[in-house]
Amino acid sequence: MTRYISLRLLFALPALWLIVTMVFLLAHIVPGDPVEQMLGEGARAEDLQQLRHALGLDVPIAKQYARYLSSIAHGDLGESFRFHEPVTRVVLERYPATLELAIVALLVSAAIGIPAGLLAAERRATATDRAVGVFTLLGLSVPNFALGPVLILVFSVILGWLPVSGRGGPAHLVLPACTLGAALAAILTRMVRASVIEELSSDYVRTARAKGLSPAAVLFRHAFRNALIPVLTILGLQFGTLLAGTIVTETIFSWPGIGRLAVQAIGARDYPLLQGCILLIAVSYVLVNLFTDFIYVLVDPRVRLE
Repeated sequence: MTRYISLRLLFALPALWLIVTMVFLLAHIVPGDPVEQMLGEGARAEDLQQLRHALGLDVPIAKQYARYLSSIAHGDLGESFRFHEPVTRVVLERYPATLELAIVALLVSAAIGIPAGLLAAERRATATDRAVGVFTLLGLSVPNFALGPVLILVFSVILGWLPVSGRGGPAHLVLPACTLGAALAAILTRMVRASVIEELSSDYVRTARAKGLSPAAVLFRHAFRNALIPVLTILGLQFGTLLAGTIVTETIFSWPGIGRLAVQAIGARDYPLLQGCILLIAVSYVLVNLFTDFIYVLVDPRVRLE
């Protein structure tokens, strides 16, 4: 087990290095000068040069990159140009909100996708199966930036049931979590349906039915348990995608998380803050994948043998 996890961690390091490098280069390629944005267009050239030197932006990009890698190795992500605070403190203050939203969205998608997939698999080629297919097609077709405003218009403006934006009680989580989890629920439904249908055609399922087991026992105790591996794959990969996909949803609902912070950092040309946001999301994605691999080992003995 230790060797298995250690190898996964070792393979993750090159991916993290590539992500850090790409984010650094893209942040510096984006047009605009953060110094001019901080001081305004009417600032004097001397003031611009002084601030540029204080922020370390007057040296070649290669040297800035070397400094950035050295700082990351020492656990220092720099200081935010906009907030004038350490980037580590700023992103860690916003990270719980993003994590909360992603977890609730994952639970919403699982609560919808797993029962819907089981129902479609059990009633294959019926009207129920076709209705579930239409639901999944709709969930995959409507993007977050279109679904979010529609939910706000219906449930907040017209009906007045839920708050429009911000982070507060459980009611504030409903609309952004549904917006973020809709596409995942559709993907999960299709995956559960396909996996369970494949298991239902297996020999051991026919044997269980021949022994007189009830349809519910065959479906839940046998078919669904053996269909969990691809479902876990989707849940693990999509949870990392949810963390990255919060950028649009958090902006729509003014949710104070990492995604909205990254958008603010882009607008302010705040290189250290943007790099810190992307790095935290990337590390979270890698850790979620490692946790998924660990669950594989616990659920499927064949992984241990391999």
